[in-house]
Order: sequence, then structure tokens, then C-alpha cells
Amino acid sequence: MNRNYAAARLARHIYLALFLPFLLVTPSRATIGYQVSLAHPEQHLFHVSVTIPDVHASVTVQMPAWNALYQIRDFSDHVQQVQAFVGAARVPIEKIDKQTWRVQADGTVVVRYATFWDDPGPFASQLNADHAFINPAMILMYVPERRSEDVQLFLSELLIDWNVAGADFAAAVGVGGSTARTFLLRASNFDALADAPIEAGKFQQFDLPGISPPVSVVVHGDGWNKKHLEEDLTKICKYELKLMGGAPYQHYTFIFHIGRGAGGGGMEHANSTAIGISSDESLDNVSAHEFFHLWNVKRIRPASLDPVDYTQEQYTRALWFAEGVTSTYGSYTLLRSKLWTKQQFYEDLARQISELESRPANRWQSAEQSSIDAWLEKYPLYNRPENSVSYYTKGQVLGVLLDLQIRARTDGAKSLDDVLRLLNEDFAKQGKPYRDSLDVRLTAEKVAGGSFEDFFQKYVANAGPLPYQETLAIAGLELRVTERSHATLGFAADRSPEGNPVVRTVDADSSAAAAGLRPGDVVALWNKQEPPRRLERWLRDQKPGGTVHLSLRRDEKQIEIDFRLAEAKELFYQVAEIAHTPEEAKRLRESWLRGE
Repeated sequence: MNRNYAAARLARHIYLALFLPFLLVTPSRATIGYQVSLAHPEQHLFHVSVTIPDVHASVTVQMPAWNALYQIRDFSDHVQQVQAFVGAARVPIEKIDKQTWRVQADGTVVVRYATFWDDPGPFASQLNADHAFINPAMILMYVPERRSEDVQLFLSELLIDWNVAGADFAAAVGVGGSTARTFLLRASNFDALADAPIEAGKFQQFDLPGISPPVSVVVHGDGWNKKHLEEDLTKICKYELKLMGGAPYQHYTFIFHIGRGAGGGGMEHANSTAIGISSDESLDNVSAHEFFHLWNVKRIRPASLDPVDYTQEQYTRALWFAEGVTSTYGSYTLLRSKLWTKQQFYEDLARQISELESRPANRWQSAEQSSIDAWLEKYPLYNRPENSVSYYTKGQVLGVLLDLQIRARTDGAKSLDDVLRLLNEDFAKQGKPYRDSLDVRLTAEKVAGGSFEDFFQKYVANAGPLPYQETLAIAGLELRVTERSHATLGFAADRSPEGNPVVRTVDADSSAAAAGLRPGDVVALWNKQEPPRRLERWLRDQKPGGTVHLSLRRDEKQIEIDFRLAEAKELFYQVAEIAHTPEEAKRLRESWLRGE
């Protein structure tokens, strides 16, 4: 980081820290102030004060019902001890519904409460003796009609050896006593604050070399290799920044939680990402996906998600593009930055096709319907293969097919890259959202110089069989399909809170059913050992006809059964280059793979 820039930023935050008490209560600024205490982190309680100036007669505050996942999670469930004050005087506060409170008062109102969190990120919040990770929307109330006002967050009573990191929020110089530290974080409005996760604790931090504006990396955990992390992230960021014509941020931060219990997956934010992984082996794919969200979804944003409605489900038909095509570019990035070989890219594409085609729901659930139904993903029944397909998977495959068709129509002169760049120019940089699938189609038509109405009608709005062979052939590729047999249990199970498999359904004609297995049976032992954590993974190494011995708990009784693994057949897909491909197709393929 430039030393002059760093010094200026440090001086600014010293100033803010010294004058914070006055800023929080100055009515002319109409700034809503938050103070979050991290005292006694082992209790897992964030103690929050919300200072609301310029209240006339009454003010309403709310806790968001959802954030980070397309699930109503009712964060007010974590809240306790809600009180309101004007000066030193306590005033009445009335709860209106599960997420709303009203205070009848004038002047500057302070709402205080505690909220309990000890769930690992990136989709939750956590406070314990090891660290704090904050998704602000999960712990902060907001004033619905004043979401656009400046906000500032005063993070106080941190342990003396803790630090703070977060996108666009440089910590102020620590102040206070010898056992606690205090930091100031600022944002232009509540939505910006809600979209900026915060890591507090003892972590390692560094900037990626040769990237401007800066990209910082914050790592909490162990079992990772700094050289590997730095080199791979640098390649990913440089490629995507070049692809999209520069950075849309002033400062970007990767927040990694690495190790056991770190959570799983990544969550995009406007100027940062939070990623939880068990080891750095799976880092590249999720990092490439999340960094591309800087453009696709955070700035190239569907109108159905803008502005955010924190109170209820917000339905969109565009997740196949916002998430799925982001996965397309995650795989493109790894290939084109040489973190993947060409063969690894083909294998990944074949895996997505195999996953899609193995799900019966692919015959009837369109990419748009899968997007709308994202709010059903918290229900186990919905996630079964016969009930749904993933908008990630279907969208990633559609992105590849659309890209190849654009290249074919323009003799390789244009591509899906141009569609993303044009969406960025026409919508993101103009500060306006696009109309779900409609503007994606119109932009693709503008780039390709012809209609894509048939493609979008058949494969995006409806669930027509995807045109794999004819589209892959454009690049001299084919989809090879073979049939393979594998072992199957003959029943399906969910995992109980204690970790044991609980039988959900039993195939009527299976050996397991003949042996007496019933829905509701709890598997205590599997072949006289602890049940496998991943039954599907265990099955990969088994052969049809093998014997399984189960010790079951049923109605407070223990039952022993033996049954044989059945045989099932599945289709296996492989993307391969066609021998004797015409030179024109070879050239298109090579330019596609290189991103030219």
C-alpha cells in the first residue's frame, strides 16, 4: 500500500476516533450511530446500542428477517433485553411484530439490546473467545424510513490483542484502557453497512502484490499456505479485473476462515467476500466465483433484488444468471489464468452436465423457476433430485452454451465476455438494475446482432432439453455418454442433530425393505462402527451385492438387520474434443478457451 495513502487514512481515522462521541449525537448530521460491545466474548453476546437523532413523536426499528442466504431466518430470534432511552431516562418500547419495535419519544433515542451468536461464517455471525465475525444485518436494527442516512459503527471493548478488518472500513487507532480496544467503522447508509462483513480477532493480513486499487487478504485459522494463497488469488484478481476493464472498488478484502468448523462456501459483498473452507485446497474455485460477484449481482444487479427488502422473501427469476453465470466465469477464470488445465475445465463442465441430467426435475424445472424457488432450499424435501435443480448448475451450463452460440454467430468476434462488459456499462455504471432475464437477452442480441428469443424461451424460461451436442460442436467438442452401474442403498436418510442417519424413505422393492427397514429408524451403528458421515461417498467404494449390517433404534428398542446393496445404473458424461475437427472450429475453440 502507498505510504502516503496509508498515513492519510490513519490520520483520518485518528480524527474520527477522537471526535466520535460528538459525531454520534450531533443532530445536524442526522447520522445514526451504532455501538457494539465485544466485552466477554466467551458469552457469545453482542451488546448493541442504536443512537437515533431527530426523533419526532415516535420511531420504529426493525431486525432484518433475512440476509446472506435466500432464507427467512428471523434474526430477531437471537435478540434479548430490548430497552429504549432518551438521555438517562428509560422510555417505553413496544414490540409490534416478530421483527419490529416502536418507541414513543422525542429527541435522540437510544435503543439497547443484546443478541446471541456463535455460528461460523460466512452465512452467520459469531462471537467467542477466539474471534468475532459479524454480518451486520444479523445483529443491527435499522430505522426503515431512514435507511439512506449516514451510519457509523463504534466497535468497542475488544481484547487488547484483537484487531479489526472489513471492506471499506479501516479501523481507527485503538483507544481506551489496557485490556480493551475501540474501533470506528463508517458507511454511507445502512445497506452499505449491512453488506460489509467484519472480522475481529487475531488474524493474518496482507495485500496482494501488483494490484491497484488494493486487495487485502485476511485469514483466521491455520493449515494454509501463504505463498499458494497469494499467488492464486493474484492470478484470479488480475484476470477478472482485466476482463471487466478495471476495478469497481476502492479497496477489496478477502476474509477467509480456514480449518475445521470454519463453515462452508462463500458469500459475496459489494467490496469484500467472506469464505469458509476446511483447507486451502478448495480455495481457488470459490474465490474466483466470489470475486466475479464484484460485477455480476453486486453491481450488474437484477431489478427484482433492488432495493433489498429485509422483511420478507424477495423473488427473482435471475439467479441462473447472477449465480450460475458467475460460476461460468469462475471456471473460465481458473482456466484462463492457468490455474486449471484444459482437461480440468472439460471435466468440470462434464460434472455440471452430469449433475443436471441426473436430476429428474431437470425435465420440468426451468432456470427461471429454479431461481424463484431459491427460498425453498432450506427444506430437505425440495432439494431431492426429483424436486429441484440448482440455478448454479443450470446457469453455469447455460452460460457456456450461450457463449459458444454468440461466438458462432459472430465468427468469433464477440462472446459472453462482451455481454457482461456491456451490462456493466449500460446498467452497473449507470446505477440502474436490469430487468431480470429480459435485459440479459436484449444485451446478448445487441452483442450478437440477432435474436436469442428462441434460446431464452426454450432453455431459460422453460425446461427444454439443452442443446449440448450441436452447441459444443461449434468448438469441435462432443458430449460422450456412457452407462455405469453402481451400488445403491435402497433407502434415503437425513442426519439427526446428534449426527446419526435417520431413515426418510425406503424403496418398496429393495433388500432393505425386505429386511424390515422403516422410515424413522435411527442408524446407531453401521457395520458395527460409527455411521459414515457421507453415505454417498461411502457408496462410491462399494459394489452391488455387498452386505450391510445396521444397528437401529426404533421406539426405544435396538434392532439388528442385514441387507444387500442393490444395483443402479446412471449415465456418465464426458466433454471431449472431436477428432478431425475443421480448422474453423479449432480456432474458435482455442479463442474460447483463452478468452479471446
